Amino acid sequence: MRMSRHVERRTFLRAAGASLAGAGLTAAGCGAGSGSSGGPVTIRYAWWGADDRAKKINRTVALFEKKHPKIKVKTDFQQYGDFWKKFNTQAAGGNPPDVFQNAIGFLRKYDAKRVLLDLDAQAKKGNLDLGDFRAGLEKFGVVDGRLLGVPVGSNSMGLIIDERVFEKAGVTPAPGWTWGDWDDALVKIHDKAGVAGDSGPFGIMYLYDLILRQNGKAFFTEKGLGFTESDLVPYWTESMKRVRTGLYADQKKVEQIKPKSALAAGLAGGEFTWDNFAARYSAEGKSSYAIAPIPTADGKKTGQYLGSLMLSGSARTKHPAEVATFIDFMVHDPEVGRIMGYDRGVLSTNEQYEAFEPTDPVSKKIAAYEKQIAAAGTLETITPHPAGADVVEAAFLRIAADMALGKAPVEESARQFFTEAKTALGS
Repeated sequence: MRMSRHVERRTFLRAAGASLAGAGLTAAGCGAGSGSSGGPVTIRYAWWGADDRAKKINRTVALFEKKHPKIKVKTDFQQYGDFWKKFNTQAAGGNPPDVFQNAIGFLRKYDAKRVLLDLDAQAKKGNLDLGDFRAGLEKFGVVDGRLLGVPVGSNSMGLIIDERVFEKAGVTPAPGWTWGDWDDALVKIHDKAGVAGDSGPFGIMYLYDLILRQNGKAFFTEKGLGFTESDLVPYWTESMKRVRTGLYADQKKVEQIKPKSALAAGLAGGEFTWDNFAARYSAEGKSSYAIAPIPTADGKKTGQYLGSLMLSGSARTKHPAEVATFIDFMVHDPEVGRIMGYDRGVLSTNEQYEAFEPTDPVSKKIAAYEKQIAAAGTLETITPHPAGADVVEAAFLRIAADMALGKAPVEESARQFFTEAKTALGS
């Protein structure tokens, strides 16, 4: 079993700490470990997710407290929507959790409100190791040169497919297939397998971002939107045509079965989503499912990047060193990796990635998919989203869904989206 650089670094830091103590300097004085009185410090840690994630995270917290007895961690979790409602209230009141789960769409928003801690200073002090991350993920939470989040896992967009449906239709997706190939596949699935080819991807912001990136644009720039109504209208027009002809699933039925997915319910042969959501389909559906490559415009450029959940610190925390020590443990400790598995995506550091050996078929497929897209050498860097991006994403999904249900025509829906987006982005 190899000894990681992280373990070696920790050994060095412990030796250095002993030398400092001998010189009469406290751990708190050099920015790590305990409170001013030398007693235990308590930090608050909040995240969103289901009960299963909570059980795993609580196990990792117990492990942290065992190894760092002078740092106590008070935990709190909510479902996604409730988490952000509570977090917004806490942030507005100047009392956000010391460390919390975060995502790319919220970095600029809360940085603009001075909520996020720049962790770079703690990295320079040795409390946070930014080495040994996979595929450049250590840069994922950097905005304008400041480190606002540290990834705990990685994911990327993929096409989840019903393998039985695709086999019946005679469709075999392969890296480098084009949108023209995918269009043909939709027809074959509809005609030969008797179901829609896709559940309806027109409201998925991150997929449309890849399509735009394949054509030299992007959904967001650092300050606003990176596309126009003249880009969106043709995309949504073609999408509504496919809904009417049955190439995309009946959207009324899709709404009726929620929260179950259309793919798992047998209403469609495929569905674009994040690769680490693949476990959902095996749990909900009765078929076998796989992750197919993203179609391309030219057979090469997918526009893909690795996304990630991350851990951020509060700018108002009284214990920045302890926050950094906690984050460091959560992204590097091998046992944490074995406990969490791919719950939040493929583990972000090599230490944890190598420590967790996936045994279930879904995790193996997720790992193989990310290995494949990384080996292709086409992964790009995501543009940090502007403040208000979370509101824009919600509007894109909602307006597209209403349009697909016949509540508004395409042109009106596009105008409404751009109006709401400009308001959310302050432009």
